[in-house]
Amino acid sequence: MPTPENYRIFAVKYAHHARRSTENFIGGDPHDVPMPLDYFVWAVVGESRAFIVDTGFDNSMAQQRGRTITNPVEAGLKRIGIRPESVDDVILTHMHYDHAGNRALFPKARYHVQDKEMAYCTGRCMCHHALSHPFEPEDVKAMVGRVFEGRVAFHDGDSQLTPGLSVHWVGGHSNGLQVVRVHTERGWVVLASDASHFYANIRENRPYPIVYNVGDMLEGFKTVMHLADSPDHVVPGHDPEVLKVYAPHDRETEGWIARLDMAPR
Repeated sequence: MPTPENYRIFAVKYAHHARRSTENFIGGDPHDVPMPLDYFVWAVVGESRAFIVDTGFDNSMAQQRGRTITNPVEAGLKRIGIRPESVDDVILTHMHYDHAGNRALFPKARYHVQDKEMAYCTGRCMCHHALSHPFEPEDVKAMVGRVFEGRVAFHDGDSQLTPGLSVHWVGGHSNGLQVVRVHTERGWVVLASDASHFYANIRENRPYPIVYNVGDMLEGFKTVMHLADSPDHVVPGHDPEVLKVYAPHDRETEGWIARLDMAPR
């Protein structure tokens, strides 16, 4: 087998939302303390190829959903030397509005999604508001358009995209949710995305309340831990602690862009 390449990984924060801890766990939380959400996209950068993981949302969607843009996605990517118009590959962990927006930002990219996710967000489950509300119809329509343009790569379960980078279906939060496993200098890192919004979800085995299948979410915790070299190699999808645990890209990006391929500090 080819030797896996070591990739650099950047967590790029683009938005924020104030929230209480009781909203972040099925069954609530007896402490009911502030537990806000940060919103990220991730850049996985190799010697000759870069992948963007998720695409975030723009200011219009932020206003519609009551979120706050802290830095536009494109500003964060440009800060680390990535021009969105030149990106060839985008991995969507799932199609919720905060992971699949900014529809025009990557005009030439091929999008990697799970078969199950595309079937889910265009099928009968979207007749139920409890399941459809995290999706934005225009994002789904845009993905259908890309399918007909030949710009979507479908994956069914586990797929290796390159030596050192693979996607793995876990489901749970959304029926076609996939996580991304990346080989780095410090070992195998898993970008858990919404398989675990916070460190507390996976470490305490406490599911997040926006969920399609609770059983899949709980099994997904096990899968993520199995794929990562250690619990410290698991990166949750929305936890502000990520920007405290990992060193910034540079002095000016503290609290904005972090290096996940480096050991926690």
